[in-house]
This record gives sequence, structure tokens and C-alpha cells, in this order.
Amino acid sequence: MLALVVVTLYPFLYVLFASFSDPADLLQHRGLLLAPTGFSLESYKLVFDNPMISIGYLNTILYVIVGTALNLTLTSFAAYALSRKGVRFVGPIMFAIVFTMFFSGGLIPTYLNMKQLGLLDTRWAMILPSAISTWNLLVMRTSFASIPAALEESARIDGANDFRILLRIFIPVSLPIMAVMTLFYGVGHWNAYMDALIYLRDRNLYPLQLVLQEILITNSTDSMMSSVADVDKGLLQETIKYATIIVATVPVLLLYPFLQRYFVKGVMLGSIKE
Repeated sequence: MLALVVVTLYPFLYVLFASFSDPADLLQHRGLLLAPTGFSLESYKLVFDNPMISIGYLNTILYVIVGTALNLTLTSFAAYALSRKGVRFVGPIMFAIVFTMFFSGGLIPTYLNMKQLGLLDTRWAMILPSAISTWNLLVMRTSFASIPAALEESARIDGANDFRILLRIFIPVSLPIMAVMTLFYGVGHWNAYMDALIYLRDRNLYPLQLVLQEILITNSTDSMMSSVADVDKGLLQETIKYATIIVATVPVLLLYPFLQRYFVKGVMLGSIKE
């Protein structure tokens, strides 16, 4: 387990140490990097001065907040309806839902569908196509199905309708699974890359991951170093990439500890059927 931890953790620590290193010292370093070589914040300064990083951050935060709220709303509604006894045609509906996990229309039909719906080059292209995850729906449905029927029956005797039962009983009782779904959906939106690459052309709509793609893969760092002397550009190029990775990763790492205590409990609640 210790070896696995080291293998998993060291690449992140390497990127972290390299991002704070002096570019000249980092270029000359050989072997394992166990601490920053020198110390420099120039890469972070250039990253935060890049307007596309700010635009990408704001867009991604918007996609995460709006998308996750929509995900949780639709998934909880569907999971509640499909977990209730006596609902008609649950079997065929579940078959149609599970079928999508194994077969899909493919990229071209999906693109044409998005085009006909007028979603290309809009923010909704990053939100609506992933409104409900089939796997998350199955996990939440199983969790809702494990809630004692007596709670629902007593609420109905008191005159509560389905919306009130869901909002006042099922969701408060299922906070662990809701926290897990928030983490799954939130991280999915934060890391969303392929949909943006396919559906977006307006750079003002780019999420952070697409901005990273330009910086890390296409080496589009020249615009970030316009004020840097030519002799230093080659040195700073690598540390800018490391700093960009850290800037994009830290928010998720800060969020995880607050949800981690619900993680195992929520997954277990949604994966075990009595």
C-alpha cells in the first residue's frame, strides 16, 4: 500500500515542486525531484496574468454550479420515481435507460442532434448533454429504494405529496449519496474537455480544461510571455505548464476533504440492494 501511495502521489508532488522551482535550476536538475530547485513564483504570475485562464476558470465554475444543480435535480427526480413501488412500466423504462450504457448513437449523430437543437457554441452544450448519468441514476435509485416504506406511508397519511416526500424525507435521509453524486457530477463538469472541444468555437465560452489543452499540448504559451525576455522564454515554458496544472487541480483537491467522509458510506448505500 505504501508503494502504491508513493507511485500515485509522487507525480503530483513532482508537478507541484517543479511549478515553484527556478526555471534555470529545474532545467539542470537530474533524477528525482523531492523539493523545489530554487524558488520562483514567476510562472504563477504569468498564469494568473493570462486572461484566458480567468475566462476558463469563470466558465468552468459556471458549468460546475449550474450543471451539478441540474444533474442532482433531474437524477433525484428520476431515481425517486423509478424506486417507488406500483409505478407502471418501470421494467421497460429501466431497460431503455440501462441500454444507453452499452449502446449510443455515436459522435456524428450526437453532433447533428446538438446542431438541430441549436446548442452548438452555447453554454448549454456543456450542461444539457450530460444532464443525467445512467450509472449515477442507478446508484441513487438503489439508495432511494432502501429507504423504509413506512416513512413514505406516514408522510402520505399526513397529506404530503411526492414532491414534499422527496424534498423533506428522501433527500435529507440520503445526504451521503447526494454528497457522492455532487462529487461525481462536479468533478465531471470540472474535467469536461471533449464536449467543449467538439461543440464550442467561441473562445469566451471555453472551460478551463480546453485552455489547458492549448497550453499543455499545443504549447500555446507565447501569449503569456510577451513581457518576458527572449532568453527566458524557453526556460519558463516548462514551469508555466506545471503551474497551470496545479492551478487547475487545486480546487478539486480542496473540495474533496469536505465530501470524503460521505464518500464510502454513500457508495455503499447506493450499491447494496436488500
